[in-house]
Amino acid sequence: MAPKTLSSFLSPFTLPYHLTIPNTKLLNLHSKSTLILCRFSQPQKTHQKATVSETQSLDPPPEPDGIGAAAPTPGDRFLERHRSFETAKVLLKEKKKKKKEKPVKVSTNVACCYGCGAPLQTSEPDAPGYSDPETYALKKKHHQLKTVICGRCKLLSHGHMITAVGGNGGYSGGKQFIMAEQLREKLAHLRHERALIVKLVDIVDFNGSFLARVRDLAGANPIILVITKVDLLPKGTDFNCIGDWVVEATAKKKLNVISVHLTSSKSLVGVTGVASEIQKEKKGRDVYVLGSANVGKSAFISALLKMMAENDPVAASAQKYKPIQSAVPGTTLGPIQINAFLGGGKLYDTPGVHLHHRQAAVVHSEDLPALAPQSRLRGQSFPNSQVSSGNGTAGNDNSNGLNGYSIFWGGLVRVDVLKVLPETRLTFYGPKSLQIHMVPSDKADEFYQKELGVLLTPPTGKQRADEWRGLETERQLQIKIEDVERPACDVAISGLGWITVEPLCKSSTSSDSRTEATAGELHLAVHVPKPVEIFVRPPLPVGKSGAEWYQYRELTEKEEEVRPKWHF
Repeated sequence: MAPKTLSSFLSPFTLPYHLTIPNTKLLNLHSKSTLILCRFSQPQKTHQKATVSETQSLDPPPEPDGIGAAAPTPGDRFLERHRSFETAKVLLKEKKKKKKEKPVKVSTNVACCYGCGAPLQTSEPDAPGYSDPETYALKKKHHQLKTVICGRCKLLSHGHMITAVGGNGGYSGGKQFIMAEQLREKLAHLRHERALIVKLVDIVDFNGSFLARVRDLAGANPIILVITKVDLLPKGTDFNCIGDWVVEATAKKKLNVISVHLTSSKSLVGVTGVASEIQKEKKGRDVYVLGSANVGKSAFISALLKMMAENDPVAASAQKYKPIQSAVPGTTLGPIQINAFLGGGKLYDTPGVHLHHRQAAVVHSEDLPALAPQSRLRGQSFPNSQVSSGNGTAGNDNSNGLNGYSIFWGGLVRVDVLKVLPETRLTFYGPKSLQIHMVPSDKADEFYQKELGVLLTPPTGKQRADEWRGLETERQLQIKIEDVERPACDVAISGLGWITVEPLCKSSTSSDSRTEATAGELHLAVHVPKPVEIFVRPPLPVGKSGAEWYQYRELTEKEEEVRPKWHF
């Protein structure tokens, strides 16, 4: 058996505690341990004991576990225990991080259609983002994929109604469809970013398009509230009253709104003020235009770029490739990055947030244009001398007013008048394409079944009428009369318009009628399709009469400080 080295059988307790061996290789160069020269500082007696043990046997006796040189020292045990604790902490942190993982921002490196934001692809012609393979290859070769518009956007620009969002009412899902939840997920990262939010609300559908859960998307980021389509309000409307009404309604939402702007993308009214406010509040942040589907985001961005182009060459060049505009909800399918600012930061057009409670979620895609007003609103009041009944006769000779009658607003809304004053008037504000018909309530069901798809549209045509699920939701309204000099309230139909309820029309001057109205209530029953919501709100002061009855609320000093300012 080959002799062992000194280090193989001397325990730490037999060596002096301050012994140092400069080079361990020397221990393996000699076959006999007695030839190794070492100096010991301990007394000679200890050295002799070591020598005796060497001469007795080259193999040391077995040592108890935990005493030999190979056993872990207390320091090793401490380090091992410390490392295991640290590893456990890291694993626990990673587990928590997965639970609270922030949504990943949508990558802008993927080539997308500049019209709708859908990722470009060449395999499915019916799907959003499709581009001809030859065109795609040529643009990719010359690094011009940012200038490609998909086939769906080309059809939309020529007036075709092509839906691409599934999961809403009558929209059937499919391989080429994008679900509304997916569009929400694409905006989920906003609340974790430092951004400036430009939030759009349609004045014709203020409650339906406001996005009640906007805080979930915007987080604590500052919001510039832009009210669109104010050019559609009735002639003679006082915008001072409208601005104050909007601020009052917004203050109740408790959002971080820094300013309110009344705008029109068509006439460019108010857009310059928004551009100035964005430049003032941007402060190096990216700007995201946010809103519900079909609220007019793409049209607003086009108007914004047009106004900014006068002083900003970057915005002028961005006008060439701007988002597509269409009446189809879900035209924009992904965030579209626009280089619009000379001083840094990007402008993003975002997918519209789809709301199941709007009328657009239940009607057929080809009936969608009927829900969008194209010209200035003109209220249709009932009763009047031109009220049309089911048999075509006038209803102006009814001394009981609207009591016992039902009013149909197209095929989408039915209002049963249960109890009102003889002088009570209902005024409808919405798209002109939806005709209004009034019939006795006892004949209303028969009239609806017979005329749905014919006189009562949408739905348009008998085939769609047969597939229509009907007006499944009924809401009973009991409206208290607080002031006979002004309308009692508005009944807003999500995604369509609103109905102003006036207890006494102006022609009623009888003191008895006014006394009766002050102590009374109005009872209505409103029927709509199942997911559509009905809002009862303070009356919107439109027309010349609005400025006469609207009352400004007196504010405290604290309210004046925190209340956002409105601009027009």
